[in-house]
Amino acid sequence: MGGVRVLAVDGPSGAGKSTLAAQVVAGLRARGCRTELVSTDAFATWDDPVGWWPRLVEGVLRPLAAGLPGAYRQMDWTTGVPRPGELVRVAVPEVLVLEGVSSGRTSVRPLLSHLCWVGGGSAAERLARAVARDGAAARAELGRWQRFERGWFAVDGTPGAAGTRLS
Repeated sequence: MGGVRVLAVDGPSGAGKSTLAAQVVAGLRARGCRTELVSTDAFATWDDPVGWWPRLVEGVLRPLAAGLPGAYRQMDWTTGVPRPGELVRVAVPEVLVLEGVSSGRTSVRPLLSHLCWVGGGSAAERLARAVARDGAAARAELGRWQRFERGWFAVDGTPGAAGTRLS
């Protein structure tokens, strides 16, 4: 993707993707590597788990591929109902880390330098971590999300396409 290397950290909710991505970003920055992190959580909603992808392409991936900074509006959940929030600017990095459910989808794989799959244990373990993170009020939505992502990953083939698979 131009001069930008792209790492996708994908896997189901509650698997530990955000934690791993933050560690990778911190490690790269500590070595002086210009690194940007974009999370699919900034785009996805309960009712639109993956259909927002064109906003990421237009706002971030296409500009960065052309050597230009990108930008996107992240979802604001402060009212409990997602709506477009603040503008997030993305400087042209040496490494872009895309993190979150569907970040390693088929359509982006030709642009990726590497795809890492984070499995995160059983569905029950992941649900417990996600509920601990998002609160008990989100349990029903998180359960619905888990059912969706199981089908998504099976059809998209993300785990099998990953160069690195972590349990």
